[in-house]
Amino acid sequence: MPVDVTVPSVGESITEVFVGAWLKQPGDAVKRDDPLVELETDKATVEVPSPVDGVLAEQLFGVGDAAQVGDVIARVEAEAAGAAEAEGDAATTPAPTPAAEAPAAADEPAEEPAAAPAAAGDAKVMPAAQRALDEAGMKASDVAPTGPGGRVLKEDVARAVEGRSAAPAKAAPAAAPASAPKPAAAPTAGGDREEEVVPMSPLRRKVAERLVQAQQTAALLTTFNEIDMSAVMALRSEHKDAFEKRHGVRLGFMSFFVKATIEALREFPQLNAEIREQSIVYKNYYDIGVAVSTPKGLMVPVLRDAQRLSFAQIEAAIGDLGQRAGSNKIAPEELQGGTFTITNGGVFGSLMSTPIVNPPQSGVLGMHAIQQRPIAVKGEVVVRPMMYVALTYDHRIVDGREAVTFLRRIKEGVEQPARMLLEV
Repeated sequence: MPVDVTVPSVGESITEVFVGAWLKQPGDAVKRDDPLVELETDKATVEVPSPVDGVLAEQLFGVGDAAQVGDVIARVEAEAAGAAEAEGDAATTPAPTPAAEAPAAADEPAEEPAAAPAAAGDAKVMPAAQRALDEAGMKASDVAPTGPGGRVLKEDVARAVEGRSAAPAKAAPAAAPASAPKPAAAPTAGGDREEEVVPMSPLRRKVAERLVQAQQTAALLTTFNEIDMSAVMALRSEHKDAFEKRHGVRLGFMSFFVKATIEALREFPQLNAEIREQSIVYKNYYDIGVAVSTPKGLMVPVLRDAQRLSFAQIEAAIGDLGQRAGSNKIAPEELQGGTFTITNGGVFGSLMSTPIVNPPQSGVLGMHAIQQRPIAVKGEVVVRPMMYVALTYDHRIVDGREAVTFLRRIKEGVEQPARMLLEV
Protein backbone atom coordinates (compact mmCIF):
# COMPACT_ATOMS: atom_id res chain seq x y z
CA MET A 1 0.00 0.00 0.00
CA PRO A 2 1.48 3.39 -0.94
CA VAL A 3 2.28 5.74 1.96
CA ASP A 4 2.45 9.50 1.36
CA VAL A 5 5.61 11.42 2.19
CA THR A 6 4.67 15.01 3.04
CA VAL A 7 6.59 18.23 3.62
CA PRO A 8 6.94 18.55 7.40
CA SER A 9 6.78 21.74 9.41
CA VAL A 10 10.38 22.97 9.32
CA GLY A 11 10.20 26.05 11.47
CA GLU A 12 8.07 28.93 12.60
CA SER A 13 6.78 31.13 9.76
CA ILE A 14 8.25 28.83 7.06
CA THR A 15 5.53 27.76 4.63
CA GLU A 16 7.47 27.12 1.43
CA VAL A 17 10.42 24.83 0.74
CA PHE A 18 12.38 23.82 -2.34
CA VAL A 19 13.49 20.32 -3.29
CA GLY A 20 17.27 20.39 -3.02
CA ALA A 21 18.23 16.79 -3.88
CA TRP A 22 16.64 13.36 -4.02
CA LEU A 23 18.68 10.91 -1.95
CA LYS A 24 16.67 7.90 -3.18
CA GLN A 25 15.31 7.15 -6.65
CA PRO A 26 12.07 5.39 -7.67
CA GLY A 27 12.53 1.65 -7.24
CA ASP A 28 15.09 1.98 -4.44
CA ALA A 29 14.47 -0.08 -1.34
CA VAL A 30 14.27 2.07 1.79
CA LYS A 31 14.13 1.49 5.52
CA ARG A 32 12.06 3.45 7.97
CA ASP A 33 13.84 6.74 8.80
CA ASP A 34 16.17 6.49 5.80
CA PRO A 35 16.56 10.04 4.37
CA LEU A 36 14.66 10.32 1.07
CA VAL A 37 15.05 13.96 0.06
CA GLU A 38 16.71 17.20 1.10
CA LEU A 39 14.42 20.21 1.39
CA GLU A 40 15.91 23.69 1.34
CA THR A 41 14.38 26.49 3.38
CA ASP A 42 15.45 30.08 3.79
CA LYS A 43 17.33 29.08 6.94
CA ALA A 44 18.69 25.55 6.51
CA THR A 45 18.50 22.24 4.64
CA VAL A 46 16.26 19.56 6.14
CA GLU A 47 16.25 15.84 5.36
CA VAL A 48 12.86 14.08 5.14
CA PRO A 49 12.97 10.41 6.17
CA SER A 50 10.91 7.49 4.90
CA PRO A 51 7.89 6.84 7.13
CA VAL A 52 7.96 3.05 6.53
CA ASP A 53 10.05 0.18 5.21
CA GLY A 54 9.43 -0.41 1.54
CA VAL A 55 10.24 0.91 -1.91
CA LEU A 56 10.20 4.49 -3.15
CA ALA A 57 7.35 4.31 -5.65
CA GLU A 58 7.36 7.82 -7.13
CA GLN A 59 8.70 11.33 -6.78
CA LEU A 60 6.03 14.00 -7.24
CA PHE A 61 8.40 16.99 -7.23
CA GLY A 62 11.66 17.50 -9.08
CA VAL A 63 14.89 19.14 -7.93
CA GLY A 64 14.32 22.89 -7.70
CA ASP A 65 10.53 22.64 -7.43
CA ALA A 66 8.74 24.63 -4.73
CA ALA A 67 6.40 22.88 -2.32
CA GLN A 68 4.22 23.95 0.58
CA VAL A 69 4.23 22.49 4.09
CA GLY A 70 1.84 19.51 3.99
CA ASP A 71 2.26 18.79 0.27
CA VAL A 72 2.76 15.15 -0.76
CA ILE A 73 6.18 15.04 -2.44
CA ALA A 74 6.66 11.27 -2.78
CA ARG A 75 5.05 7.90 -2.14
CA VAL A 76 6.61 4.81 -0.60
CA GLU A 77 5.17 1.40 -1.33
CA ALA A 78 4.99 -0.23 2.09
CA GLU A 79 6.28 -3.69 1.29
CA ALA A 80 9.34 -5.81 1.99
CA ALA A 81 12.51 -4.80 0.24
CA GLY A 82 12.87 -8.38 -0.95
CA ALA A 83 9.81 -7.99 -3.13
CA ALA A 84 11.40 -5.06 -4.88
CA GLU A 85 14.58 -7.04 -5.44
CA ALA A 86 12.57 -9.90 -6.89
CA GLU A 87 10.86 -7.53 -9.25
CA GLY A 88 14.27 -6.15 -10.19
CA ASP A 89 15.54 -9.66 -11.01
CA ALA A 90 12.48 -10.35 -13.13
CA ALA A 91 13.05 -7.10 -14.97
CA THR A 92 16.45 -8.35 -16.16
CA THR A 93 14.74 -10.73 -18.59
CA PRO A 94 14.39 -8.71 -21.77
CA ALA A 95 10.83 -8.35 -22.97
CA PRO A 96 10.13 -8.91 -26.71
CA THR A 97 10.37 -5.66 -28.60
CA PRO A 98 7.61 -4.49 -30.96
CA ALA A 99 10.08 -5.01 -33.84
CA ALA A 100 10.44 -8.70 -32.95
CA GLU A 101 6.67 -9.24 -32.76
CA ALA A 102 5.94 -7.33 -35.96
CA PRO A 103 8.88 -7.36 -38.38
CA ALA A 104 6.89 -5.39 -40.92
CA ALA A 105 7.20 -2.34 -38.70
CA ALA A 106 10.91 -2.22 -39.49
CA ASP A 107 10.08 -0.76 -42.90
CA GLU A 108 8.53 2.34 -41.32
CA PRO A 109 10.63 5.51 -41.11
CA ALA A 110 12.70 5.83 -37.96
CA GLU A 111 11.01 9.16 -37.16
CA GLU A 112 7.57 7.67 -36.56
CA PRO A 113 8.22 5.95 -33.19
CA ALA A 114 9.90 9.14 -31.93
CA ALA A 115 6.65 11.04 -32.39
CA ALA A 116 5.35 9.60 -29.14
CA PRO A 117 7.04 12.29 -27.02
CA ALA A 118 4.46 14.79 -28.27
CA ALA A 119 2.70 14.12 -25.00
CA ALA A 120 5.75 15.50 -23.23
CA GLY A 121 4.43 19.00 -23.75
CA ASP A 122 2.87 18.71 -20.31
CA ALA A 123 6.08 17.33 -18.79
CA LYS A 124 8.12 19.44 -16.45
CA VAL A 125 11.29 20.80 -17.99
CA MET A 126 14.42 21.16 -15.88
CA PRO A 127 16.12 24.61 -16.10
CA ALA A 128 19.19 23.36 -17.97
CA ALA A 129 16.94 21.49 -20.42
CA GLN A 130 14.86 24.62 -21.03
CA ARG A 131 17.98 26.58 -21.91
CA ALA A 132 19.01 23.87 -24.37
CA LEU A 133 15.51 23.88 -25.88
CA ASP A 134 15.60 27.65 -26.33
CA GLU A 135 19.02 27.51 -27.99
CA ALA A 136 17.90 24.77 -30.39
CA GLY A 137 14.54 26.44 -31.15
CA MET A 138 12.66 23.34 -29.99
CA LYS A 139 9.69 22.65 -27.77
CA ALA A 140 9.38 20.18 -24.91
CA SER A 141 6.97 18.15 -27.05
CA ASP A 142 9.82 17.48 -29.50
CA VAL A 143 11.80 15.60 -26.86
CA ALA A 144 11.38 12.18 -25.26
CA PRO A 145 11.66 12.73 -21.47
CA THR A 146 13.65 10.23 -19.42
CA GLY A 147 13.84 12.03 -16.07
CA PRO A 148 11.92 11.04 -12.92
CA GLY A 149 8.20 11.66 -13.26
CA GLY A 150 8.50 12.28 -17.00
CA ARG A 151 10.74 15.31 -16.66
CA VAL A 152 12.74 16.59 -19.62
CA LEU A 153 16.48 16.58 -18.93
CA LYS A 154 19.32 18.39 -20.72
CA GLU A 155 20.57 15.03 -22.04
CA ASP A 156 17.15 14.36 -23.60
CA VAL A 157 17.37 17.63 -25.54
CA ALA A 158 20.90 16.84 -26.72
CA ARG A 159 19.77 13.47 -28.09
CA ALA A 160 16.82 15.08 -29.86
CA VAL A 161 19.06 17.75 -31.42
CA GLU A 162 21.50 15.10 -32.66
CA GLY A 163 18.66 13.04 -34.13
CA ARG A 164 17.13 16.06 -35.85
CA SER A 165 20.43 17.15 -37.43
CA ALA A 166 21.40 13.61 -38.50
CA ALA A 167 18.33 13.02 -40.72
CA PRO A 168 18.80 16.04 -43.06
CA ALA A 169 22.51 15.27 -43.32
CA LYS A 170 21.74 11.88 -44.88
CA ALA A 171 19.30 13.33 -47.41
CA ALA A 172 21.45 16.33 -48.35
CA PRO A 173 23.44 14.79 -51.29
CA ALA A 174 20.29 13.89 -53.24
CA ALA A 175 18.25 16.96 -52.36
CA ALA A 176 20.75 19.75 -53.08
CA PRO A 177 21.94 20.42 -56.70
CA ALA A 178 25.68 20.49 -57.20
CA SER A 179 25.48 24.13 -58.27
CA ALA A 180 23.51 25.22 -55.20
CA PRO A 181 25.47 27.42 -52.80
CA LYS A 182 26.42 25.76 -49.54
CA PRO A 183 24.36 27.20 -46.67
CA ALA A 184 26.26 29.09 -44.01
CA ALA A 185 27.01 27.06 -40.91
CA ALA A 186 24.77 27.85 -37.98
CA PRO A 187 26.60 29.55 -35.13
CA THR A 188 27.50 27.30 -32.24
CA ALA A 189 25.02 27.78 -29.45
CA GLY A 190 26.54 29.61 -26.57
CA GLY A 191 30.20 29.52 -27.57
CA ASP A 192 32.48 31.37 -25.19
CA ARG A 193 29.68 33.82 -24.31
CA GLU A 194 27.35 31.28 -22.78
CA GLU A 195 25.07 32.36 -19.96
CA GLU A 196 23.52 30.22 -17.29
CA VAL A 197 20.37 31.22 -15.45
CA VAL A 198 20.06 29.52 -12.06
CA PRO A 199 17.21 30.22 -9.61
CA MET A 200 18.34 31.68 -6.30
CA SER A 201 18.25 29.14 -3.49
CA PRO A 202 15.90 29.89 -0.57
CA LEU A 203 18.92 30.53 1.64
CA ARG A 204 20.46 32.98 -0.83
CA ARG A 205 17.10 34.75 -1.27
CA LYS A 206 16.73 35.12 2.49
CA VAL A 207 20.28 36.42 2.89
CA ALA A 208 19.67 38.96 0.12
CA GLU A 209 16.37 40.00 1.65
CA ARG A 210 17.85 40.55 5.11
CA LEU A 211 20.88 42.44 3.83
CA VAL A 212 18.67 44.82 1.86
CA GLN A 213 16.37 45.14 4.88
CA ALA A 214 19.33 46.10 7.06
CA GLN A 215 20.48 48.76 4.59
CA GLN A 216 16.99 50.21 4.21
CA THR A 217 15.76 50.18 7.81
CA ALA A 218 18.86 50.81 9.95
CA ALA A 219 21.27 53.75 10.14
CA LEU A 220 24.47 51.74 9.67
CA LEU A 221 27.90 53.12 10.44
CA THR A 222 31.26 51.33 10.73
CA THR A 223 34.23 52.10 12.97
CA PHE A 224 37.65 50.42 12.76
CA ASN A 225 40.57 49.57 15.01
CA GLU A 226 43.53 47.19 14.99
CA ILE A 227 44.60 44.57 17.49
CA ASP A 228 48.09 43.34 18.32
CA MET A 229 47.65 39.54 18.41
CA SER A 230 51.06 38.84 20.01
CA ALA A 231 49.77 38.06 23.53
CA VAL A 232 46.96 35.78 22.37
CA MET A 233 49.22 33.95 19.94
CA ALA A 234 51.87 33.42 22.63
CA LEU A 235 49.27 32.20 25.15
CA ARG A 236 47.74 29.89 22.57
CA SER A 237 51.13 28.50 21.54
CA GLU A 238 52.08 27.81 25.15
CA HIS A 239 48.88 26.01 26.17
CA LYS A 240 47.34 24.62 22.96
CA ASP A 241 48.67 21.06 23.40
CA ALA A 242 47.57 20.78 27.04
CA PHE A 243 44.25 22.43 26.20
CA GLU A 244 43.52 20.00 23.37
CA LYS A 245 44.60 17.00 25.46
CA ARG A 246 42.32 17.98 28.33
CA HIS A 247 39.26 19.20 26.44
CA GLY A 248 39.46 17.35 23.13
CA VAL A 249 39.19 20.56 21.06
CA ARG A 250 41.74 22.96 19.63
CA LEU A 251 42.22 26.38 21.19
CA GLY A 252 41.46 28.95 18.51
CA PHE A 253 41.16 32.71 18.40
CA MET A 254 37.37 32.83 18.23
CA SER A 255 36.86 31.96 21.90
CA PHE A 256 39.01 34.96 22.92
CA PHE A 257 36.95 37.28 20.72
CA VAL A 258 33.66 35.85 22.03
CA LYS A 259 34.80 36.40 25.62
CA ALA A 260 36.06 39.93 24.88
CA THR A 261 32.81 40.75 23.04
CA ILE A 262 30.66 39.64 25.96
CA GLU A 263 32.63 41.80 28.37
CA ALA A 264 32.22 44.78 26.04
CA LEU A 265 28.48 44.09 25.62
CA ARG A 266 28.05 44.12 29.39
CA GLU A 267 29.55 47.60 29.48
CA PHE A 268 27.61 48.85 26.44
CA PRO A 269 24.20 47.12 26.44
CA GLN A 270 22.98 49.22 23.48
CA LEU A 271 24.92 46.86 21.23
CA ASN A 272 23.07 43.89 22.71
CA ALA A 273 19.67 45.50 22.14
CA GLU A 274 17.13 45.91 19.36
CA ILE A 275 14.51 48.42 18.31
CA ARG A 276 10.99 47.02 18.59
CA GLU A 277 8.41 49.45 17.25
CA GLN A 278 8.92 52.60 19.34
CA SER A 279 10.90 50.89 22.12
CA ILE A 280 14.46 49.71 22.73
CA VAL A 281 14.66 46.15 24.07
CA TYR A 282 17.79 45.53 26.17
CA LYS A 283 18.71 41.87 26.64
CA ASN A 284 20.42 40.53 29.72
CA TYR A 285 21.59 37.36 27.96
CA TYR A 286 24.20 36.97 25.25
CA ASP A 287 23.33 34.75 22.29
CA ILE A 288 26.30 35.27 20.01
CA GLY A 289 25.91 34.44 16.33
CA VAL A 290 29.06 33.19 14.61
CA ALA A 291 28.92 33.52 10.82
CA VAL A 292 30.14 30.49 8.86
CA SER A 293 30.44 30.01 5.12
CA THR A 294 28.84 26.86 3.68
CA PRO A 295 28.57 25.53 0.12
CA LYS A 296 25.01 26.85 0.03
CA GLY A 297 25.69 30.29 1.46
CA LEU A 298 26.28 32.20 4.67
CA MET A 299 24.79 30.81 7.87
CA VAL A 300 24.93 32.27 11.37
CA PRO A 301 24.47 29.55 14.02
CA VAL A 302 23.96 30.93 17.52
CA LEU A 303 25.86 30.22 20.74
CA ARG A 304 23.10 30.31 23.35
CA ASP A 305 23.95 31.94 26.71
CA ALA A 306 27.56 32.34 25.63
CA GLN A 307 28.31 34.20 28.87
CA ARG A 308 28.03 30.87 30.71
CA LEU A 309 30.45 28.99 28.47
CA SER A 310 34.14 28.36 29.13
CA PHE A 311 36.82 28.75 26.46
CA ALA A 312 36.66 25.00 25.77
CA GLN A 313 32.87 24.97 25.56
CA ILE A 314 32.91 27.90 23.15
CA GLU A 315 35.46 26.21 20.88
CA ALA A 316 33.56 22.90 20.99
CA ALA A 317 30.20 24.56 20.27
CA ILE A 318 31.58 26.62 17.36
CA GLY A 319 33.22 23.54 15.86
CA ASP A 320 30.03 21.50 16.16
CA LEU A 321 27.75 24.21 14.78
CA GLY A 322 30.10 24.97 11.89
CA GLN A 323 30.46 21.32 10.93
CA ARG A 324 26.72 20.66 11.02
CA ALA A 325 25.98 23.85 9.11
CA GLY A 326 28.39 22.79 6.38
CA SER A 327 26.83 19.32 6.10
CA ASN A 328 23.20 20.57 6.23
CA LYS A 329 22.58 18.94 9.61
CA ILE A 330 21.79 22.09 11.55
CA ALA A 331 18.26 22.79 12.79
CA PRO A 332 16.49 26.03 11.78
CA GLU A 333 16.04 27.06 15.42
CA GLU A 334 19.83 27.04 15.88
CA LEU A 335 20.05 29.89 13.35
CA GLN A 336 17.52 32.15 15.02
CA GLY A 337 17.51 34.69 17.81
CA GLY A 338 21.08 35.94 18.09
CA THR A 339 21.68 39.19 19.97
CA PHE A 340 25.07 40.06 18.41
CA THR A 341 27.12 38.60 15.55
CA ILE A 342 30.82 37.95 14.93
CA THR A 343 32.07 37.25 11.41
CA ASN A 344 35.61 36.32 10.42
CA GLY A 345 36.56 37.29 6.88
CA GLY A 346 40.19 36.71 7.74
CA VAL A 347 39.89 32.98 7.03
CA PHE A 348 39.53 33.95 3.35
CA GLY A 349 42.34 36.51 3.46
CA SER A 350 40.22 39.65 3.89
CA LEU A 351 42.31 42.52 5.25
CA MET A 352 39.44 44.93 5.93
CA SER A 353 35.69 45.04 5.31
CA THR A 354 32.47 46.63 6.55
CA PRO A 355 30.15 43.85 7.79
CA ILE A 356 26.39 44.37 7.63
CA VAL A 357 24.21 44.10 10.74
CA ASN A 358 21.88 41.10 10.92
CA PRO A 359 18.43 42.59 11.75
CA PRO A 360 17.08 43.16 14.32
CA GLN A 361 20.48 43.20 16.00
CA SER A 362 22.27 46.49 16.50
CA GLY A 363 25.88 45.45 15.95
CA VAL A 364 28.26 43.05 14.19
CA LEU A 365 31.99 42.58 14.75
CA GLY A 366 34.21 41.82 11.75
CA MET A 367 37.53 40.01 12.23
CA HIS A 368 40.17 39.98 9.49
CA ALA A 369 43.45 38.41 8.45
CA ILE A 370 46.48 38.56 10.75
CA GLN A 371 49.45 40.24 9.09
CA GLN A 372 52.97 41.00 10.24
CA ARG A 373 53.15 44.82 10.15
CA PRO A 374 55.52 47.46 11.54
CA ILE A 375 54.02 49.49 14.39
CA ALA A 376 55.36 51.96 16.92
CA VAL A 377 55.72 50.64 20.48
CA LYS A 378 57.22 52.94 23.14
CA GLY A 379 58.89 55.06 20.50
CA GLU A 380 60.38 52.12 18.60
CA VAL A 381 59.30 50.49 15.37
CA VAL A 382 58.62 46.79 15.84
CA VAL A 383 56.97 44.12 13.69
CA ARG A 384 53.91 42.54 15.24
CA PRO A 385 51.07 40.25 14.10
CA MET A 386 48.22 42.73 13.61
CA MET A 387 44.53 42.31 12.83
CA TYR A 388 42.13 45.00 11.68
CA VAL A 389 38.69 44.77 13.29
CA ALA A 390 35.48 46.53 12.29
CA LEU A 391 32.27 47.24 14.17
CA THR A 392 29.15 48.06 12.18
CA TYR A 393 26.38 49.40 14.38
CA ASP A 394 22.88 50.84 14.18
CA HIS A 395 23.34 54.55 14.80
CA ARG A 396 19.69 54.88 15.82
CA ILE A 397 20.44 53.42 19.25
CA VAL A 398 24.26 53.37 19.40
CA ASP A 399 26.21 56.64 19.46
CA GLY A 400 29.67 56.99 17.99
CA ARG A 401 31.35 57.38 21.38
CA GLU A 402 29.83 54.13 22.61
CA ALA A 403 30.71 52.25 19.42
CA VAL A 404 34.33 53.41 19.39
CA THR A 405 34.79 52.62 23.09
CA PHE A 406 33.11 49.23 22.65
CA LEU A 407 35.64 48.30 19.97
CA ARG A 408 38.49 49.56 22.17
CA ARG A 409 37.30 47.27 24.98
CA ILE A 410 37.48 44.29 22.61
CA LYS A 411 40.97 45.38 21.57
CA GLU A 412 42.07 45.63 25.22
CA GLY A 413 40.58 42.24 26.07
CA VAL A 414 42.32 40.43 23.23
CA GLU A 415 45.63 42.24 23.70
CA GLN A 416 45.58 41.45 27.44
CA PRO A 417 43.86 38.06 27.67
CA ALA A 418 44.82 37.64 31.35
CA ARG A 419 42.31 40.41 32.15
CA MET A 420 39.49 38.26 30.81
CA LEU A 421 40.66 35.22 32.74
CA LEU A 422 40.91 37.24 35.97
CA GLU A 423 37.74 39.25 35.19
CA VAL A 424 39.41 42.61 35.88
